[in-house]
Amino acid sequence: MDGTWQHTTVLLNEAVVALVTKPEGTYVDATFGRGGHSRLILSRLAPQGRLVAFDKDPDAVAEANTIEDIRFSIRHQGFAALGELEGGSISGVLMDLGVSSPQIDNAARGFSFRNDGPLDMRMDPTRGESAAQWLATASIEQMTEVFRDYGEERFAFQVAKAIAARRQERGPLATTAELAQLVAGAVKTREPGQDPATRTFQALRIFINAELEELQEALEASLHVLHPEGRLVVISFHSLEDRIVKQFIAKHSRDEVDRRAPFAPPKPMKLKAIERVKPTAQEIAANPRSRSAVMRVAERTSA
Repeated sequence: MDGTWQHTTVLLNEAVVALVTKPEGTYVDATFGRGGHSRLILSRLAPQGRLVAFDKDPDAVAEANTIEDIRFSIRHQGFAALGELEGGSISGVLMDLGVSSPQIDNAARGFSFRNDGPLDMRMDPTRGESAAQWLATASIEQMTEVFRDYGEERFAFQVAKAIAARRQERGPLATTAELAQLVAGAVKTREPGQDPATRTFQALRIFINAELEELQEALEASLHVLHPEGRLVVISFHSLEDRIVKQFIAKHSRDEVDRRAPFAPPKPMKLKAIERVKPTAQEIAANPRSRSAVMRVAERTSA
């Protein structure tokens, strides 16, 4: 691991305790990151246990390849590919939806408004369109929609208009500092302690990486791959993600009635909600980036 950018795994023990109920089972770390959860999962598995990890980030895959354990394998894919695994073969799926500290702290990745770097924001910088490329051509309407829907930014239109004006006057934005400075001029008020660029940067990252769409696909895939009593453990870091996870678990934790056939027996629930966990005060003090985390745990039923 690069010694410059260290990552502290959030809710490490809580997540692994909730996940690993059968040490001989096969588990999925759907977002490997820098491997904190994966390494602890492996320490809890029996010799016949297995762990499959997914990650889009080439740096994360490189880190995963340093793990010398025949029970472990890594896939250079987003976790929506979870559905490619054999149905009913998995004892537990863990999704840690946070951006890893090395991604944030490495200015070259373009995720942070605190460190100047190229305006990229792709989890996999070898594929797809960067934030700078999208902002160079997006209309005011498109930008407003992204900033509003993915960043919950009250000044979405003002930010979009400022970007469009800057484009016309001096050309497209190229760096994170340029964008942060522009947003600071367009956002008139902000919550105490929050940088004016926070919501815009969040919105761009979510949009560029299709994070919410991938989360929804991965959650649906988890129903396919988990066997009865298999655990689904999801750690979210903002309300948009947590709302999707909460609603997904709630939807599948009740019997489903087909309104088109009101006299037919309801389809039995597919999940059982287990618990909701927040970081302790001690963890937040030691790692302030954990303060917004919410972990939800559910169990696959026999339906």
